[in-house]
Amino acid sequence: MAGKLWVRQIYHNKLARDVVVPCENLDWAEALRLACHQMDLSVPLFVPRHQRDWEDFRLLRFLPGDFMEAVRFDRLEAEFFDPEYKNPPDRMNADRE
Repeated sequence: MAGKLWVRQIYHNKLARDVVVPCENLDWAEALRLACHQMDLSVPLFVPRHQRDWEDFRLLRFLPGDFMEAVRFDRLEAEFFDPEYKNPPDRMNADRE
């Protein structure tokens, strides 16, 4: 599955910086590594919670404590999306037509 990973730095609940990188075969670790390289960040530490969040929501959140060096944002979020994916029709509204 070809998709993209949108990685964003959040500071005071506002988008401070973001980057979109390819995420081939749902390999979020490699995509996150590439995004961190582009943002000049160290790769955060992965804990089992990150794997569960990825499997359940295709969304990752890293706090400053997940990094080995100091960072200047409140959290780093990474979200998978597939630009080719088409949403299925809304069944509730389809019945009304």
